[in-house]
Amino acid sequence: MRLAVFHNFLDNIGGAERVGLTLARELGADIYSTVADPAMIRRMGFSSRVRTIGWVPKGPPLRQQLALARFRRLDLSGAYDRHIIDGDWAISGAVNNRPNLWYVHSPIREIWDLYRYTRENTVPWYGRPAFDLWVRYNRRLNREYMKHVDSIVCNSENTRQRVRRYLGREAEVIHPPVDTKRFSCKTDEGYWLSVNRLITHKRVELQLKAFARMPERRLVIVGSYEDAFHFKRYARYLESIRPPNVTLLSRVGLPTLVGLYARCTGFVTTSHDEDFGMTPIEAMASGKPVIAPDEGGYRESMVDGATGRLIPAISVERLCDAVREVGRDPGQYRKACERQAKRFDTAVFIRKMRQALR
Repeated sequence: MRLAVFHNFLDNIGGAERVGLTLARELGADIYSTVADPAMIRRMGFSSRVRTIGWVPKGPPLRQQLALARFRRLDLSGAYDRHIIDGDWAISGAVNNRPNLWYVHSPIREIWDLYRYTRENTVPWYGRPAFDLWVRYNRRLNREYMKHVDSIVCNSENTRQRVRRYLGREAEVIHPPVDTKRFSCKTDEGYWLSVNRLITHKRVELQLKAFARMPERRLVIVGSYEDAFHFKRYARYLESIRPPNVTLLSRVGLPTLVGLYARCTGFVTTSHDEDFGMTPIEAMASGKPVIAPDEGGYRESMVDGATGRLIPAISVERLCDAVREVGRDPGQYRKACERQAKRFDTAVFIRKMRQALR
C-alpha cells in the first residue's frame, strides 16, 4: 500500500511530530510538511527526508493560515493508495487527497477547548477582538474541511470526546507510540525531570515555583519553543523566575534525552488537560515514577499510586507534597511503570494503525 503522511510543521519536534515521523518510518510512507529542520529530525532518531510543500513564516497566525492554504492546494491524485493526516493544520489536505484517515492529536486547541485559556493567557488585551474573528473564521473552515475526512483515529479517549463535542464526528482511539526498547533505568543521580514545549498551557511556572520551595532538590527541564513573540515572552518569564536548583535545556537530541530519563529520580508534568501525553510513557519506560495533574490524558496513561501520583486541582503546594512523597522511595514504582509503558509500545501502535488503514 502506497502511503503519504501530512504534518503541518517539522521544524520543532515534539510528541505529535514524532508520531508522524514514526508512521512514515514504520509504514514506509512519504511524509509531507511545510517546513522542516533536517538536523533536529536526525537528532531525534528519524530520517530527515521530508517532502516540503512550501515555506511558511515562523509566527502565528500567518504560519497556521499559510500552512492551511498550502495543504488545501496539495493534490497527489493517483500517487498514493491512502493519505494519513497527522497534524491539525494539515486537515485541509483532506479535500484533494482521498481516501484519507485523520490521526487526531486534538482538534485545534486554540480555537476549540483552549480558546478562552489562550485568549486570557496568551493574547494581549488589544488583540482579543481580532483573535475572536480569527477563531470564528477557522472554526468555520475546520468544520468545512471535516466533510472531506473519511475516517478518524485519535490519540486518547480525552481527544475522542473533543472530536465528538466540537466537530460532531466519532473516532477510534489508538494511543500514540513510544519505542520502549530505547529506554532503560540507570542509577538515580538525584534530579527530577520535566520535558515539554514552553507554552502557557503546559504551566511550567508551577514546576519552577514548586522547586523554588525545595532548594534541596534539583529539576531539569527540557523545553523548546517556536520562534514567535508569545512563545519567547513566556520563555523569558520562565527564565526570570527560574531558581538556582532548576536547569533549563533546549533542543536536546534523543540520546541525551534518553540518558536524562534513565538517571532521573522521577518525572514531573503540569500540562492543562493534556490530550494524551507521550513524555510520561517515556519516563515510565525508563522505570521512573510520574507526577501529573489528575486530568486529561494522564488518567489514561497512568495508574495513580502504582506508577506515580495524579494530583487533583494541582497547585504549587500539592506539587511539592507529591515530589516529597514519591521521592522517599522512587524505586518502588519501577516494575509497575515499565509494565504500564509496554501497553503503548510502537509495535502495538503500528499493528492497530495497519488495521485502521485496512
